[in-house]
Amino acid sequence: MDRLPRHRRTKIIATLGPASSTPEMIIKLFEAGTDMFRLNFSHGSHEDHAARIEMIRAAEKHVGRPIGILADVQGPKLRVGTFQAGRVTLQPGQQFRMDMDPTPGDANRVCLPHPEIISAATIGSTLLLDDGKLRLRVLRKHSDHLMTEVVTGGVLSERKGVNVPDVILPIPVLTKKDRADLDFVLPFGIDYIGLSFVQQAEDIAETKAIAAGRALVMVKLEKPQAMDNLEAIMDATDSVMVARGDLGVELPPEEVPVAQKRIIRAAQLRGKPVVVATQMLESMISAPTPTRAEASDVATAVFDSADVVMLSAESAAGQYPCEAVNMMDRIITRVERDFDWRLGLDAKRQLPEKTSPDAIAAAAVQVAHTINAKAIVAFTESGATALRVARERPDCPVIGLTMNQSVARRLSIVWGVHAVVAEAAHSMSQAVEHAEKIALQEGLAQKGEEIVVVAGVPFGQAGTTNALRVARL
Repeated sequence: MDRLPRHRRTKIIATLGPASSTPEMIIKLFEAGTDMFRLNFSHGSHEDHAARIEMIRAAEKHVGRPIGILADVQGPKLRVGTFQAGRVTLQPGQQFRMDMDPTPGDANRVCLPHPEIISAATIGSTLLLDDGKLRLRVLRKHSDHLMTEVVTGGVLSERKGVNVPDVILPIPVLTKKDRADLDFVLPFGIDYIGLSFVQQAEDIAETKAIAAGRALVMVKLEKPQAMDNLEAIMDATDSVMVARGDLGVELPPEEVPVAQKRIIRAAQLRGKPVVVATQMLESMISAPTPTRAEASDVATAVFDSADVVMLSAESAAGQYPCEAVNMMDRIITRVERDFDWRLGLDAKRQLPEKTSPDAIAAAAVQVAHTINAKAIVAFTESGATALRVARERPDCPVIGLTMNQSVARRLSIVWGVHAVVAEAAHSMSQAVEHAEKIALQEGLAQKGEEIVVVAGVPFGQAGTTNALRVARL
């Protein structure tokens, strides 16, 4: 089967679910444009996820391309308790008690089984219920309950979510369920762990310790407190997701686009992959085409230079999973043909850090541009060299050559990188030979055309990018 190099730089993640969990559908989704598959551990059993991983790895063999897997753990879910009648209607201005009593609630009170919220809240704190549809303000605080005033009323059903946007909650980001899920899934060789509810950089340490290098961490930014600590979080994580669903509950809607741009800039500055997610083509859950606004939303992420755009329910539970991926692919491809897209990338290009690897990566991009090279071939032991070159947003494809299948899979979501597993090179001349052969093989360059080769000498050591060579095929 053809190796199908993508003719676009921005990557696509598709979430697997009931609508897309067959071997045939996974291959179709890859052929439509998916670069990485997301497993959502908020839904499905371990058996379901094990079967999906097996199907993805079988599809990978079938298509002859590395395919990444993101295991997205649920994180702490804060919810109210039950009601005698299943639901109540709260009126604006009424008082409503939230306490630790597990007795089913009524129109005057409900159980809030999270002492952390009661202890962390202060008078004036806001509580958002059911994805922000209802808003309460804390009037009085006691050791075992909060007395609140209903600011925005409505129907409240049992077990609906609670968000506390203006308080840092002393809650670990990994629950008992998350730890069990990670213990189960890490031996399968997944590539990224999606980490919810991060509020500060310290929240990432436990997950990194559990992963122990077996997978990279992708922090989901969905809390206002995370935005307050963005720089430290970005330094601590391997990659980041703009999780606009929950972010849009706790931040005012007008703040979300600004936060998205700020997160993308912070990630690009560090050369770390950034994913824009949630509601990108939402209407395609039940319609074969998106709204014009959704098409524009995907295009905006591409213009902003995000590494990846992601589908959630559209591919997991929608009626048109392949069409949604194909539509995303078409929008990205069209934007990347636009003159303003390239101008924008060049205007946003970061200055290289004052290190040899960064200087070589920046020089490779400059040389490739000057000689109109067809590709930059980056020999990469850990993935760092390919990431550095991608950070410069070159105007030709980057072939990330690695001996390590796991590194190739991790590079599947890095902007502009076409990852290939190749045999080791032991000298620069051998590296150039390998690079020429693979550029031809992958259809990214032809005889008589030039490529730029970047590597580290001596070979086999991570983080030693220090050599650049121009080669004519």
